[in-house]
Amino acid sequence: MQRYSIAEKIETSRGKHVSLQGEMVSNRKIIINLGNSLKKMFFVRYSFFNPYTMKKTVSVIVRILFIPVFLFILFLLFFTVVEYRPKDRIGLFSALVADTICVDTLYSSLIWNTGYAGLGANMDFFYDGGKNVRDTRENVMKNFKAVCSILASNDSVDFILLQEVDQSSKRSYRINQFYAYDSILGGHQGFLGLNYNAGFVPVPVNAPLGKVKSGIVSYCSLAPIEVNRYAFKGNYSWPKRLFMLKRCFLVNSYPTNNGKELSVINIHNSAYDDGSLRAQQLNLLKEFALEEYEKGNYILFGGDWNQCPYNFKPQYNQPFDTLNLSYLPGDFLENWKKIYSDSVPSNRRIKTPYTKGQTLTTVIDFYIASPNISVVNVKPHDMDFLFSDHQPLLIRFILND
Repeated sequence: MQRYSIAEKIETSRGKHVSLQGEMVSNRKIIINLGNSLKKMFFVRYSFFNPYTMKKTVSVIVRILFIPVFLFILFLLFFTVVEYRPKDRIGLFSALVADTICVDTLYSSLIWNTGYAGLGANMDFFYDGGKNVRDTRENVMKNFKAVCSILASNDSVDFILLQEVDQSSKRSYRINQFYAYDSILGGHQGFLGLNYNAGFVPVPVNAPLGKVKSGIVSYCSLAPIEVNRYAFKGNYSWPKRLFMLKRCFLVNSYPTNNGKELSVINIHNSAYDDGSLRAQQLNLLKEFALEEYEKGNYILFGGDWNQCPYNFKPQYNQPFDTLNLSYLPGDFLENWKKIYSDSVPSNRRIKTPYTKGQTLTTVIDFYIASPNISVVNVKPHDMDFLFSDHQPLLIRFILND
């Protein structure tokens, strides 16, 4: 049996310890090297987590996001600068001599919202919940020619009050309808009150409405003493107002043979609002009308009110549109004459193409006359909304002495 001295045992033990330490150091180096290799591989493969690369990536993302935001700000800034801001009163015409309106004499008037020849029976419209933005060029031209023909057949009417007549709009393929109708009604003078003048309407986003230049037009066979465009007070807030209508009413004034005046007023009140704009518009119209009537003058309103006459009850056999139903207040020019037909609808909802007996219809196009005017005849034109989402209404009236 081999024997070892104590010294030899200590030396042997020390050698084993040193050897173990060496192995531990070697293993530790291997682990460190492995960790460094993994770390290097990780940051190379997933360089996004590298602090430098992260900073660079965030910078690129910020720049990418900044560009459209900056362009949108420039877009709003540009249209704010060029926004149509009409004065409260714009004189469109003035003369030293005018035709005199005679009392106890029969006169005629026609109102019609022509829907810029773009809202025929086949059309639905996105503002009403439909899908389409504009009709085809072929359909717009067909509607336009039909409107021209109908106006030509009514060229003997003394006062023709139209709404939604385009002058240069993408939606009607930039046809100058105002001048076209003016040439057809050669014996009439035409006056345009711009109420929609937007260089670009950005809705809907997938197919923007684009440029719109349009207004209300009064054609008259009798020469007025003056014509004025009055702006309605109140509007949508910025930036929505940049792309919306600037509503107005157009007043043709005539001397009468009993020393008074007749005001023929073309109106197109707000739609698609919460009712607050219409209320302001009615207040201004009422104030204007009562001031003129107190002077002994005659006042005839005609156009698209975007509200039903007070307490209106249809007598036609078609579905009555009660969605967002709005009536003129009962105290609005309370003792004045509201002139309309309850047997033929004047307007249809354009959520879908028109189907008689199914499409919702209503009456929002009518006249209001001061008590010193008598209405002799009311004649609606039922065209089944072939060429517009509105239908014409013809009246004959006299001024009472």
